[in-house]
Amino acid sequence: MLDDTLQSQLKAYLERVTQPFELVASLDASDNAAQMRTLLEQIAGLSDKIAVRFDGTDARRPSFALERVSGPAQHLRFAAIPLGHEFTSLVLALLWTGGHPPKVEAETLEAIRQLDGDYRFEVYMSLSCHNCPDVVQALSLMAVLNPRVQTVVIDGGLYQGEVESRQIMAVPTVYLNGELFGSGRMHVAEIVAKLDSGSAQRDAAKLNAKEPYDVLIVGGGPAGAAAAVYAARKGIRVGLAAERFGGQINDTLAIENYISVLETDGPKFGMALQAHVRQYGVEILNQQRADKLIPAEQEGGLIGVQFAHGGRLQARSVILSTGARWRHVNVPGEAEYRNKGVAYCPHCDGPLFKGKRVSVIGGGNSGVEAAIDLAGLVAHVTLLEFAPELRADAVLVSKLRSLPNVTIHTNAQTTEITGDGSKVNGLTYTDRASGASHHLELEGVFVQIGLAPNTEWLKGVVELSRFGEIVVDAKGQTSAPGVMAAGDVTTVPYKQIVIAAGDGAKAALSAFDYLIRTPVPQMAEAVAA
Repeated sequence: MLDDTLQSQLKAYLERVTQPFELVASLDASDNAAQMRTLLEQIAGLSDKIAVRFDGTDARRPSFALERVSGPAQHLRFAAIPLGHEFTSLVLALLWTGGHPPKVEAETLEAIRQLDGDYRFEVYMSLSCHNCPDVVQALSLMAVLNPRVQTVVIDGGLYQGEVESRQIMAVPTVYLNGELFGSGRMHVAEIVAKLDSGSAQRDAAKLNAKEPYDVLIVGGGPAGAAAAVYAARKGIRVGLAAERFGGQINDTLAIENYISVLETDGPKFGMALQAHVRQYGVEILNQQRADKLIPAEQEGGLIGVQFAHGGRLQARSVILSTGARWRHVNVPGEAEYRNKGVAYCPHCDGPLFKGKRVSVIGGGNSGVEAAIDLAGLVAHVTLLEFAPELRADAVLVSKLRSLPNVTIHTNAQTTEITGDGSKVNGLTYTDRASGASHHLELEGVFVQIGLAPNTEWLKGVVELSRFGEIVVDAKGQTSAPGVMAAGDVTTVPYKQIVIAAGDGAKAALSAFDYLIRTPVPQMAEAVAA
């Protein structure tokens, strides 16, 4: 299973294991069980602190559990052969079980240990999903730290029967004690917060107690990270509040056009951004969703940012870099069948539609790339484009047209996504040239029609374009004094990582220029106000 290079790398990691434990497998006579046996034998052969047994009695076969030899009980099981994107999850599970400390904030670790209740998690993932490892690793860590938490990691491709019976059509999907808990990427702090009802109130109180910043950045993508680095280098007090550090970058696969970086992927790039920001002592506040911007004239000279849990931060200047999200088609059936056949990530959810009929809405680069990827997995792909011609690069269009199981409809306006009450069963579109309505019978719809800026919370406070983007000048200044903006959330054209990073740096320099030309407000009076 593991080649010599991977075995050598894993052996080096496993030298950090300090506490003995066992891999206990429950196998059957399948080829997948044989592969799992080989993998576990290889792992056990790389460390004298890891033993393997094949006498497990779990009903899910093949699967294996990580069990400590001594100390508190641990309930962590993989009903999967965790390679691909999940190999890192496997390595971390091995290290944590073996006593190696996780690189997670001490406050979050203590919150996991203090969870009061019995939690049985089942997380369905696919090995090609780049969003799944965050959830798998979070729930694995919780099972390692708290004996009242049980986690089973299930490969949807390996357990198709379960996927179909539970009608799972998106990954990651998490069940808690048999009931649906959530779908999509979730970080460990977010999961713990959902379980701990008092966490939001405590978090809000912590924010309210913080001193004002010189520069507060809202949003943690490439624009926000660059702004943080450039602002911190001026020797001023900088904070960065983000709902999810990295933003869209976490959902990006190959990155091959960021100058000086020949090739990387989104999660790695996001981790590098965060490491660079932390290097300069910037205070990063994760899991913070902003919902109100309070102008300086209403805050005694400081600018306020209020968050969804009620907490508030203040700063002399603010940089908005909240990015964008997948745009919805906003037709009947889309919301009702989201994660029940309506999907937005072909890389994550494509394997769940193996052998089925799907549609892709959108004929730009992302839509055509999605159709090409899906064509290798599904029975048939129908691509619908609103415009008279596909808008993707010619080389992608040529590749798409060469595939035998792809049908293309241009001038096609999606009018409804249909279903049977529990999952998608079709799509209706209108031919814009003839006015005729057509219905497609299919099992999945992948929406790929671009991005919508995250600016709903800013309406009436800063000037927005008719597309909802923040209007900025050449220096990144918005219509509100002391408030700058950068990245995909603005009117700046060409939504690219390198452009967002450059705009973030520019916004930070503009914010510093504003600070040195603006009198410092009386902090005590402003905070009291």
